[in-house]
Amino acid sequence: MSETSASRNPNAPLAGRVALVTGAAGTMGLAATRALLEDGCRVALVDVQRDRLAALADSLGEHAAAFTFDIADPQAVREGHAQVVRAFGPIDILVNNAGILSNNKCEATDAAEWRRVLSVNLDGAFHLAQQVLPGMKARRAGRIINTCSLAAKTGGLTAGTAYSVSKGALTSLTFSLARELAPFGVTANGISPAYVKTPMITEQLSEAQRQALLKDIPVGRFCEPEEFAHVVRFLASPLAGFITGEIIDLNGGLLMD
Repeated sequence: MSETSASRNPNAPLAGRVALVTGAAGTMGLAATRALLEDGCRVALVDVQRDRLAALADSLGEHAAAFTFDIADPQAVREGHAQVVRAFGPIDILVNNAGILSNNKCEATDAAEWRRVLSVNLDGAFHLAQQVLPGMKARRAGRIINTCSLAAKTGGLTAGTAYSVSKGALTSLTFSLARELAPFGVTANGISPAYVKTPMITEQLSEAQRQALLKDIPVGRFCEPEEFAHVVRFLASPLAGFITGEIIDLNGGLLMD
């Protein structure tokens, strides 16, 4: 189903809803954006990659628009949120997907790297949640979906200290938001993926490294971006309203708990 045909269908599960997706210029963010468009949303794509983001938004049709701002900057988030609301209306679905990777372990992580990783991976989600919560609470409806990580549970099998800590904190933020917002009909959930087929896997690893990773994944393959997007669209759907404070593992059996 194309974005246009879905958006014209009043029976699409999310027809008319407004979604904001961060990290939308990346593989996972783009997959989530396409899924939400297919389900009838109007989607605000947020990223710092201005040219790529604009080109993607143009290719996705009239119900997608690009908004370039730095989610680590609270003032930029306030201004960016206001721009989205002026263009599309109040935000019904917030997908905090933007993130940066660091592979450095504790001793090799300097203060600047520590602050940079947490400012994007954790602070950005916090700043955006602060902006959308008043409206969601007033309407007594809304969805917050955070992209967490297997690294939060494992200490980072391959990821570094700052990244693992940022994702652990994002998991805790998810729980806190879920507890606060449950009485208002707003849900907050996370998705904890591992080894999604992104350029980090397909371009930055050698074939030998990929094969070594696959030996540890019981299903024997990497996660497709569309599989991640499918979880996003489920958590955003009306039938997911009784699920909140949940972190859904998406790791092919790499960790079972």
